Amino acid sequence: MLRVTCAIIEFNQKVLIAQRNQNMLLPYKWEFPGGKVERGEKDEVCIVREVKEELNLNIVVQSRLTPVSHHYDTFSLELFPFICSTTSQEFELKEHAQVLWVDYQDLLNYDWAEADIPIVKEYLALKLE
Repeated sequence: MLRVTCAIIEFNQKVLIAQRNQNMLLPYKWEFPGGKVERGEKDEVCIVREVKEELNLNIVVQSRLTPVSHHYDTFSLELFPFICSTTSQEFELKEHAQVLWVDYQDLLNYDWAEADIPIVKEYLALKLE
């Protein structure tokens, strides 16, 4: 099972979401950016590294959400989500089809990768508390 991290990146009341490109598994599905944990790497280190590599964006981990195990047809993953902050909304589009800053209230309006859906719902529940 793949061990993967993802970041819910907040900036000025917006959240960063990324659309997978046509060559990725799950093409054109939306996700929170992140990536695979390397052997011996801590999850918190992984998510900071992955976001820097994919978006050239510096983030700070604020808190963890509940991990999600999901089984797709061709692979399984355990997804470790983090709420993160950043001091800039500027990023470089390197891997994804598109990346957007959106209002958290609009998150359910996107076609999410299935593993991300429980994370979206948990995040929204926290925001509405």
